[in-house]
Amino acid sequence: MTTTAIPIHDPELAAALTSRLASVETRLRGAVAHADPLADTASRHLVNAGGKRLRPLLTLLAAELGDGARPEVEEAAVVVELTHLASLYHDDVMDSAPVRRGAPSAHAVFGNSVAIMVGDLLFARAASTVAALGPEAVLIQAGTFERLCLGQLHETVGPDAGEDPVEHYLQVLADKTASLLATSARLGAMFAGCERAVVETVASYGEKLGVAFQLADDVLDLASSGDESGKTPGTDLREKVPTMPVLLLRARVADGTASAEDLGLVELLDSDLSDDTALADAVAALRRHEVLSETRALAVRWARDAAAELDALADGPVADALRSFAEALADRAA
Repeated sequence: MTTTAIPIHDPELAAALTSRLASVETRLRGAVAHADPLADTASRHLVNAGGKRLRPLLTLLAAELGDGARPEVEEAAVVVELTHLASLYHDDVMDSAPVRRGAPSAHAVFGNSVAIMVGDLLFARAASTVAALGPEAVLIQAGTFERLCLGQLHETVGPDAGEDPVEHYLQVLADKTASLLATSARLGAMFAGCERAVVETVASYGEKLGVAFQLADDVLDLASSGDESGKTPGTDLREKVPTMPVLLLRARVADGTASAEDLGLVELLDSDLSDDTALADAVAALRRHEVLSETRALAVRWARDAAAELDALADGPVADALRSFAEALADRAA
């Protein structure tokens, strides 16, 4: 079985994807290179930190439903990873995240202004790369970029008066995370020459997979160590960034079903968590609370719904790998 982020049991498919992912990695490093020394160093920061390369891998895997050897497929894989990297530079500034992929975040090294501008530079490189793939790809990329921005905007300002905070958050996840996973799968199948029905199927799979992925991350942010997740546990709590366990807890308060323990935990979450001890107490309390298991159940449901989309595909090693990935996500949250 391949050691990539997606479990692949077919040896021939695993070998093909490993080779193509290595080629994408080479292209990616070329795409972030700059003649300007500061831009070059800062742009390479997160690339050098590594990562699962989940989005380009999904592009390459979806392409195996058609002709995965087409050169446009690898270019599309570079586009989606450039877009993802660019969004990370911006997200870490907005969330004040000190760590990304086990390394200091870009804004912690270079400062907020440089990190934001480098994120813009990477978005520009993604745009110039996708331009070579034609107008339809440009429109898809632009639509995805718009959803990424809207997701961040809506996360920042929160739900409107009378809007369900949980539903609002699910839409934020769909825009901030799922949109790019859907585009990753869509571009792979599209540039591999797949029929439109297949393209739409894998895009729908990617959309639901993305929501499951982020819900699983919400669980891991509380339930795992920083070494496992690559970022400091409880960072979102400290920065008052909404996550599903906290929203489910607050929903109990809103509908009048909260216990005294629930109310005390909300009071703790609303307090100053800049002190490491206070943050650790908040993380530990949420780990013990049933809202964490409720979030796990939601992640599993979304992952299973993603796998169900694949019923429209012909059986084979690619569909099996996509299904295994959804199952692995469910196991990751469980």
